[in-house]
Amino acid sequence: MQMKKFLVLAFFASVSLFTVHAQRSGQTDYKPAPYMFVGVQGGAQTTIANYDQLKLLTPTASVSFGAFFTPTVGARLHVNGMWDKGGIEPDFEYKYKYATADVDLLLNLCTLFGKKDYYPLNVYLIGGVGLNYAWDNDELMGSSFKTDVAWKDHQLSHNARVGLMFGANISKHWSANLEVNMNFIDDRFNSLSNDKDDRMLTAQVGLAYKFGFKKISAPTTIPTPKPVVAESAPAAAPAAAAAAPAPKKEPQPAVRQVDIQKEIFFALRETTVSDGERSKIEDLVKFLKENPDKTIVVTGYADSETGNSRINMTYAQQRAENVARALKESGIDAARIIVDAKGDSVQPFGENDKNRVVIAISK
Repeated sequence: MQMKKFLVLAFFASVSLFTVHAQRSGQTDYKPAPYMFVGVQGGAQTTIANYDQLKLLTPTASVSFGAFFTPTVGARLHVNGMWDKGGIEPDFEYKYKYATADVDLLLNLCTLFGKKDYYPLNVYLIGGVGLNYAWDNDELMGSSFKTDVAWKDHQLSHNARVGLMFGANISKHWSANLEVNMNFIDDRFNSLSNDKDDRMLTAQVGLAYKFGFKKISAPTTIPTPKPVVAESAPAAAPAAAAAAPAPKKEPQPAVRQVDIQKEIFFALRETTVSDGERSKIEDLVKFLKENPDKTIVVTGYADSETGNSRINMTYAQQRAENVARALKESGIDAARIIVDAKGDSVQPFGENDKNRVVIAISK
């Protein structure tokens, strides 16, 4: 038994070490959810009874198909079986077969309580309900130990389960897992009665293949502002005769900048303009006061690798509104300011952290 524990721990530790090195392999070009998966698992199980539990250990296997709808919430159809044992004191053991089909809800506790939508290692809370079908109880039925509640040909009952799964993302499409569940089955499941549901403990390791990811939209290129253009002064008049009076000089028009663009960057989960970015606000205010015919479009963004679409849209909107508020507090008429937000649907920059930004462009 100790050797089995060592092998399981060694397997999971090796996967974890590989994952730490892999980190977010391939994660830059696709969203962490939604996606679908198929999985296989193998391990051991035992039905809790007044008998030596080590003697009741049997192998078990599972297949599953499911999907994660968000980085936190998923569901699956999970089928588990097929060998089990019961025991009657002092030393009679009997075999039978079973299969359990459950619909499970999966909650990723790391993304639920963490600050990101993706982690290389995850912990999932599992809860499910389904049916258990047992058959081939001939060893007990043909013995002198047959009990009053023993079933003969087959037994159909409910199943409910709670459990935990530890998952390691090996690559974009593959993950490894270690799952432990406690199942609650009808009292007659093991042909013995204790006036409460029988409990089956399962522990399995497995692999899952993930597919159906959505690609992240290609970054949108923000137009480069037009260069500063100065209006040319009128050409000098031809030299007049020496006796002619000097021509009167006309005043030269002021040099005017045609357009301006400023990128105001924010820290993670911040929406307030930092002191280091205030000079850019001042540049915008100076330009707008010198060019009263111009308006300014203020667009907020958020990076796509943290948070989720709903939260990121809120961040982007608040960032844009705070920049607009700073302009208004500096004397710019609100009618000259257009506020917009793209959330994480548009990524102006290739470097993820730079997409926590407000881009202000005059027009």
